[in-house]
Amino acid sequence: MEFNPRLTPATLIRRYKRFLADVRMEDGRIITVHTANIGAMTGCAEPGSKIWLRNSHNPSRKYLWSWEISSNTNGSLIGINTHLANVLVEEAILNGVIVELQGYDQIRREVKYGAENSRIDFRLEHASRVPCYLEVKSVTLLRQTGRVEFPDAVSARGSKHLRELIKVRQEGYRAVLIFCVQREDADHFQVAADIDPEYAQTLKQAYAMGVELLAYQASVSPKSIKLSNSLPVKI
Repeated sequence: MEFNPRLTPATLIRRYKRFLADVRMEDGRIITVHTANIGAMTGCAEPGSKIWLRNSHNPSRKYLWSWEISSNTNGSLIGINTHLANVLVEEAILNGVIVELQGYDQIRREVKYGAENSRIDFRLEHASRVPCYLEVKSVTLLRQTGRVEFPDAVSARGSKHLRELIKVRQEGYRAVLIFCVQREDADHFQVAADIDPEYAQTLKQAYAMGVELLAYQASVSPKSIKLSNSLPVKI
């Protein structure tokens, strides 16, 4: 995904009320911006850190600017907009980056399914193949060098999605969970069992039942963000 125009740098003052942040622009102005991330954003929202914003150019919006990228103390860039995860995954499928998900000729979005009234992020279809149910999770948490983790807070919704994927697999369909890692300073993925033990246990159960687990890492810059390579998933 290309940011057009390129993102605008600013300095984070504070994040609050989950969806809002106060920032200082380069010209000294202090403004409030929208934050498209409901997670804990551990390590991604340190006051005084450099961040990058997108101008919506939409005068009807209450908050004209949106926070898209953070930097950590090492200068690594992190895409914090969770809504971009699906965009990045779909783009990577269409461009052949996610090799495990090639061979389908139709991508359906937000398809209703399951016993718990869910919507799958994508359903991939081909006339000669069983459908593939694909759930996407955005990943930003890194607490140990090289290891990215999910979730960064207790995620009852995430556990529900895993149960739905297990059921889909039991019905004979292909079920895939992909972790969209929006940072470059990682070399493997692991579940954050200490943060959400139930999610970790359900993930292990899903894997044992045949749900496929993938992790793909993004290249991040103020100009663009794109999935570029796979990461090992450690159960």
